[in-house]
Amino acid sequence: MVWFILAVVLFFAISLLYLRGEDLSRYDAPPLPAPQGKPSPEHGAVLARLGEFAATGQTLNGRARLRAVREMMDALSDGVDFGSRFETVDEGQLRGEWVLAPGFDPRRRLLYIHGGAWFAGSPRSHRAITDRLARLTGAAVFALDYRLIPEHRRRDGIEDCRSAWRWLLVNGPAGPEPLDHGLVAGDSAGGSLTLGLLAWVRDEGLRAPDVAIVFSPSTDVTMSGPSMRGNLATDQMLGPLFGKLARVPTVLLLWLTWFNNRILPSHPDVSPLRGDLAGLPPVLIQASEQEMLLDDARRYVAKAQEEGSPVELQTWPHMVHVWQMFTPDLPEAEEAYVSIAEFLASAGVPVAEGGEL
Repeated sequence: MVWFILAVVLFFAISLLYLRGEDLSRYDAPPLPAPQGKPSPEHGAVLARLGEFAATGQTLNGRARLRAVREMMDALSDGVDFGSRFETVDEGQLRGEWVLAPGFDPRRRLLYIHGGAWFAGSPRSHRAITDRLARLTGAAVFALDYRLIPEHRRRDGIEDCRSAWRWLLVNGPAGPEPLDHGLVAGDSAGGSLTLGLLAWVRDEGLRAPDVAIVFSPSTDVTMSGPSMRGNLATDQMLGPLFGKLARVPTVLLLWLTWFNNRILPSHPDVSPLRGDLAGLPPVLIQASEQEMLLDDARRYVAKAQEEGSPVELQTWPHMVHVWQMFTPDLPEAEEAYVSIAEFLASAGVPVAEGGEL
C-alpha cells in the first residue's frame, strides 16, 4: 500500500512539476463580464458555416477523417475572387506561396504561419487572411506550408518556421533582395509558432521582425488557463472540436501531449508563454472574449509586459476563434484589420496606400 501511494505521489509530481512546469495562475485576470449587445447579423452566417465544418468527417475515423478536415479547410478559399495573386514556392524543404497585392513592395515582407491545430490548414485555407494582410500592408506576404503532424514531428514544423524567417530576410518574390521592413503573423497554432519564432530569433541574434500580429494564439499546451474549460460552451469553433478533450483530467492530457509531440508540454518551443518574454518586438494579439484560448492570450500578454516587452492585447465580444478569417463579409473582421492598421502605424510600419480600411 505504501508503494502504491508513493507511486501515485510520484506520478502527480512528475505531471505537475516536470510536464506542466511553473504554476502561472498569477497572470490570470478576473473573468470578463457577459458581453453586452449583439454581434452583427453576418455573424449568424459564420456560425452556420462553422456548424457545417464541425460536422465534417464525424462519421469517419483516422486518416479518412483527417483528410476530410483538411479538404474542408482548403475549400474555404474556393470561388473567392481575391485581390492578390498567388505564386507557389517549392525550394526543397521550403514550401509555401507568395501572396502579392497590386503595387506591393518586395522590400517589405511578411511571413504568415497558418493555424489548424498543427495537423491541418495550409496557405490555401488561409488566403482570406493573407490576401487581406497583403492589401493592407503592401508587403509581399509569404504563406508558409510547414510540415504537419502526424506525418511529421512537431519539431519539423518549428524548424520550417525558423528556416522560412532566415530565407525571407534575404529573399523576395523575384529572388535575393534587401529587406526594409519585416513582419510576421499567424493564427491559432500558427500564432503559437509565431510567438515561439520571436523568442528564437532574439536568442539567435537575427534581425527581428519590426512587428508581429497574432490571432487567437495557443501559448500553453499544458492547457492550464481557466478559459480552456470556462469558455467551452461559448466557443463555437473549438468547443465542438475539442470538447471531449476538455473532459479528460489535466494530468492525463499532459502525458498525452508529451507522448504525441515528443516535447515536454512546458517547453517554450511548444508553450511560448513558458519561455523568456523579454526583448521582444512590438506584438499585437487579438482574441475573442468567448473562446477557449482567451486566457492563453491574456496570460502571455501579462507576462510579456511584466518582462518589459511591448505586447498589446485587443479582445472582441461574441466572436468565434480567428474571426478575422471571415473578411470581408463579417464587419467585426474588418474592425480587426482597422485596428491592425492603427497598430502598424503606431509602430512605424508603413500601411499600403488605399489599404481599403
